[in-house]
Amino acid sequence: MRALHVLLVDDDEADALLVEEALEAAAVPPTVTRVTDGRQALDFLRRRGFFALARRPDLVLLDLSMPLMDGHQVLAAIKNDDDLRAIPVVMLSGSSAQDDVTASYRQHASAFVTKPMDWISFATAVRTISDFFQAAAAVPEPPATILPFRSRA
Repeated sequence: MRALHVLLVDDDEADALLVEEALEAAAVPPTVTRVTDGRQALDFLRRRGFFALARRPDLVLLDLSMPLMDGHQVLAAIKNDDDLRAIPVVMLSGSSAQDDVTASYRQHASAFVTKPMDWISFATAVRTISDFFQAAAAVPEPPATILPFRSRA
């Protein structure tokens, strides 16, 4: 069983560190790459610029409230892209507003998880997401990465 590769999209440093710590304690800790806004997330997923050689993630954990592009805009861009739409996206948000939940599922989020306020519940929720996608859910294999040819001359 290979470890998952998770793309964490969250602009809040404290929340991101909590997510990363919780994922480290998962049954099979995933590899985590973090970006801090929606534009970076799309550049990463589309392998543009700085992220040209990025490994395609098996799962995206996406915060809702971010600068530049919010989570709904990023989710819409992912699910409207033929090359990206099969990647599972879990909305991980401080919001529990029914409008946010409904909008996320209408945009084909795989799940919507409200960030619990206490550390133990927060860590349990994040580990449960990771363990589910690692052990119970089938995730699409990333396409083979073709590295650019480099001459040894």
